[in-house]
Amino acid sequence: MLAPLTRITHATRLAANGSLAHRIHMEGRKDEFRELADAFDTMLARLEAHNAEQQRFAANASHELRTPLAITQTLLDVARNDPRHDNGELVDRLHFVNTRAIDLTEALLLLSRADKRTFTREHVDLSLVAEEATETLLPLAEKHGHTIEASGDITPTTGSRALLLQMTTNLVHNAIVHNQPEQGTIWVTTSRHPKAVVLTVENTGEKLSPQMVSTLVEPFQRGTARIRGNHTGVGLGLAIVKSIAQAHDGTLTLTARPNGGLRATVRLPAAPPHTGG
Repeated sequence: MLAPLTRITHATRLAANGSLAHRIHMEGRKDEFRELADAFDTMLARLEAHNAEQQRFAANASHELRTPLAITQTLLDVARNDPRHDNGELVDRLHFVNTRAIDLTEALLLLSRADKRTFTREHVDLSLVAEEATETLLPLAEKHGHTIEASGDITPTTGSRALLLQMTTNLVHNAIVHNQPEQGTIWVTTSRHPKAVVLTVENTGEKLSPQMVSTLVEPFQRGTARIRGNHTGVGLGLAIVKSIAQAHDGTLTLTARPNGGLRATVRLPAAPPHTGG
């Protein structure tokens, strides 16, 4: 049997060469070497899971980006082979496909920015952010025949106001487009607790199984049953919400409502008392 330090060194070299599946699995009494080996195994497991998630995301992103490009190529081929084709219709379709590709690219960049935490923190009242997102999306809700009910307390936190607004907008938008066909309701509430502030967005809608709810934060997860209308987005809405929440040392929790619909809860650290200067 290899000596403890030799086994740990061997595992370190394997990891440095890109092999993240190896584990030390050190047995015996719980001493400093065992604790070090266990900590190293835990780190490797997290790195392996993160690497697998990145590879899956890259593969999905490549597929999603390829789709509008392929459609554009097909439309252009049709136009070139049929000079009598209606160019007005072609331009409209190309504009739609191009807009979707731009939206997807901007969403990917936003997700990357949140993951890297490359933003300046400032004092933000989450209740005002929720109010702005609600007012912005009210016309879309009315177009779908839904109502939005907003209420809550002053909820001070710290972070990027732009990212927190994007997070809240994504939640409200998701609640609008994934609702019942008409006469649905969206509830947006904020609350303050001793060490945290909470944003909750709920909606009416179809009943969701726990299995489906568990997949909704996965990038590009857009089950056909949840696609309605022309405002379904690019499949990154809730993934971005989760990423922004985590970048602000917070959490996103999704739960199915008993009578149908979804409850999304974002919990962020409360800001210390703010004094103007």
